[in-house]
Amino acid sequence: MNQRPRTEHPDDAAPAPGLRDFYENPAVPVASGRSRALRQARVLAAALRPPGSLVIDIGCGDGTAAETAGPLLAGHRIVGLDWSQDALRRARPRIAHLVRGELDSGSLPFTDGCADAVLFSEVIEHLVDPDQALDEIQRVLRPGGHLMLSTPNLAAWYNRVLLLVGWQPVFSEVSLRGIHGRPGTEVVGHLRLFTARALYSLLQSAGFEDIRITGAPFHGVPRPLRVVDWAACAVPSAASILLAHARRR
Repeated sequence: MNQRPRTEHPDDAAPAPGLRDFYENPAVPVASGRSRALRQARVLAAALRPPGSLVIDIGCGDGTAAETAGPLLAGHRIVGLDWSQDALRRARPRIAHLVRGELDSGSLPFTDGCADAVLFSEVIEHLVDPDQALDEIQRVLRPGGHLMLSTPNLAAWYNRVLLLVGWQPVFSEVSLRGIHGRPGTEVVGHLRLFTARALYSLLQSAGFEDIRITGAPFHGVPRPLRVVDWAACAVPSAASILLAHARRR
């Protein structure tokens, strides 16, 4: 389904045993869709001039997003970071530089202002404290550095229909043990969902500027509806996936 992150904490202490076990389970999906990874990489490739920039992929999962972005970001250094040992093990064949880290305040193993860009793909929807995570991303980004974030859209076109008929929206979950009241079969541990308006406002309040939100398709949409899903990308507020590009103020 979506890349699962390995950097979240339910509070300032270590993750609760249930969440820790969940995110270390190899059966939980960890890969983002190729389409959104390519779209993110194209935006960063156009923004990062000249070569030699440091890009940190926070919540790199199994490394497929960084691997997909690699050819478009040739000449830049990509460092994958994750909380999960299982994720890092699976990412090792795909990302040359890997470190283990967490998103507690001041906990990322990077110095202030060292990064030219942060890739934050399919992570924020899993976090208990997105504000703290964005503060830490602000810390490691240089002034003017780029944030490339993706997350499922609560107001995706099909979720609007599902809510009208009393169904739970796609991407939302009420349990880590199973799917209840919505289409789909995979539990991936989503704790928060965003609309385009809410995501824009959150990034703005966190100190980012030049925020641009676009849409991307979701690979889990049934094949007969994929044309509609691709068309919805033209209206980000109704797209399946929200892609946000912003700069540190």
